[in-house]
Amino acid sequence: MESLCIHCKGKGLCGKHCYILDRFIDNAPKPKLHFSGKSAPELFVGRIGYPFVNSGILAPQDNDNISNFATAEEWSANNFSIENVLRLRGQLIYGRAKTNIKSNEGPAGSSLGDRIKQVTQELALSSKPVSTEFFLKKKPTLEFTSDSVFRPMTNPAPIKKVILEENPKVEKKVDYLTSDYDVKATIALQELYNSNIKVDHLQKLLSIGLLGVKISRKMVPTRWSITATDDTISKQQLEKIRYFSEINQITLFSGNFVGNYIEALLLPGRFSFEAIEAWQGESTYNMEHYTQFSQDYEGFFGRKTYASNITGGYYAMRLPLTEYLTKVQKQATVFIFREIRPEYYAPLGVGIVRETARRTFTNPPKNFDTIEDALKDIQTRLQTPIETIKEKSWTLHEYNKQKSLNDF
Repeated sequence: MESLCIHCKGKGLCGKHCYILDRFIDNAPKPKLHFSGKSAPELFVGRIGYPFVNSGILAPQDNDNISNFATAEEWSANNFSIENVLRLRGQLIYGRAKTNIKSNEGPAGSSLGDRIKQVTQELALSSKPVSTEFFLKKKPTLEFTSDSVFRPMTNPAPIKKVILEENPKVEKKVDYLTSDYDVKATIALQELYNSNIKVDHLQKLLSIGLLGVKISRKMVPTRWSITATDDTISKQQLEKIRYFSEINQITLFSGNFVGNYIEALLLPGRFSFEAIEAWQGESTYNMEHYTQFSQDYEGFFGRKTYASNITGGYYAMRLPLTEYLTKVQKQATVFIFREIRPEYYAPLGVGIVRETARRTFTNPPKNFDTIEDALKDIQTRLQTPIETIKEKSWTLHEYNKQKSLNDF
């Protein structure tokens, strides 16, 4: 029977204390009730108790430099190790309060949720760290919450009041589209992305309820907003990609980051996408002594259901792929294999998957005459036997089985 951990991924399905979380408890700050720090800005909207959820702000108590390295994109650009990330995350305080995801009132008519929501929305607009003063009701609990989708959460505490000590720096396009109550969220995301607003920033705007038609605006749990942003942008790019000409040679990209190894094989043909994850034994979420696999895929016309096996990682890998195909204006039949090794011992969020895939597609590609030659090259870097990969892959099994019009 497969380990529950690989399906749970930090959600607490077993009802027991998570052994993964024990590895996070390091470098925790000395708890304070009042402090000032720069918010990255980093915000979080929970999902438990929906529509009344915990939401709030993460900020460092002492070291403002922490706020400069809040996202997986920054971790990748600076070649951070897992230890670097955990050290920085461990010093953040998560000030939170119960908030209604749609109305301006907290539970039982409290206005605290309204005030916290207003500040978090102002922070979400900002493209730069903002000095923020925090007043907590209780000292933070020294604990960590991890998940395969969002970044590690640290040291939660009920918040009493929060004050912005400076005005947020807001990009003109962000200000314009968050103020436009007649634009749908999907269109706003596309326009902001095309204006070079970072994906991480788009996720915050969606999560905190600043995008969409006025009557439909509401806060979206962070877990959902991350995947929704990756999915929405890549779907929009695919609408154009399906009309591009096909690549004319077998192309292979390879890359890795903090124990995540990706091989992206692009084959001549109409667009389709398959992703397989191989969680090696005794790695994050897999306490067994053998490798466990997850797989999701889609054909030319896309998926009709959520990628429930790989979940957020599927969309996090698809976005860098569609970014690359859009750049070269080509379409292809694509197979991506992600091997997660024991060195990736702590989950850092789905952003790590996205940035590893982005690294992969910025590396120089290799070209091959046959699929077998490409697979032999892949085997020189992966520890998973190539025969196992061929056996499990829908793409490798189905490729060239159907004839195209060019064959007649």
